[in-house]
Amino acid sequence: MACPALSLRPHVASSLPLRERSPANRWRLRVSSSLREGRRGASLTAEGLRKWAADSGLKVAKVLLSGAVVLGVSLSGLGDVEAKVGVNKPELLPKEYTPVIDVAGFLSAGQENRLIQEITDLEKDTGYKLRILLQNFPDTPGLAIKDFWNVDDRTIVFVADPTFGNILHFNVGATVDLEVPRNFWSRVAGKYGNMFYWKEKGEDRSIEDAVKAISGCLRDPLDANSCSEFL
Repeated sequence: MACPALSLRPHVASSLPLRERSPANRWRLRVSSSLREGRRGASLTAEGLRKWAADSGLKVAKVLLSGAVVLGVSLSGLGDVEAKVGVNKPELLPKEYTPVIDVAGFLSAGQENRLIQEITDLEKDTGYKLRILLQNFPDTPGLAIKDFWNVDDRTIVFVADPTFGNILHFNVGATVDLEVPRNFWSRVAGKYGNMFYWKEKGEDRSIEDAVKAISGCLRDPLDANSCSEFL
């Protein structure tokens, strides 16, 4: 499931008669107004956004913020909002390069080393760059990972964050998006990232099972079986 870059720019829809505005348009106006006014002057903080989503009762609001978690970390398109919600923290990056950054402490040292080896072998064999960030928003290096990992069109940024229920989120490079079936990412998240799965088996198991499925698919993305074997 490729994570689209999110944009919270105000939507201009006021020229439409009220009866012609769709529910989505009316929601956009509410979002724009809330963001523009900062909820009556309150600063737009990560906690403020969380509270706004909860208070609104809108599923779409929570989905939107879930996307912001991913690449609080979405690698482009957040504009002014990203600076206000504190999602660019290079101080949380490790001192030495690694394809796995476990800010949340979901993995043991042994599990992390096994994932690093799997990722290294996968990149050597296929050229695909799988990178994994484990976080609890807003404790994340956020946009700082883009340069740290040199994210490009062959990179899959896999963010594990349980903040909004489903723990698995993906930001997929353009080349990967063309070569891997698009529904693959949503299927991985749906099977291994749902709340029931990771709460029963643990965050670490959810992450490891997802990596296994991803590795199998990326080794032969044109083979329908390789991208469905573990799903």
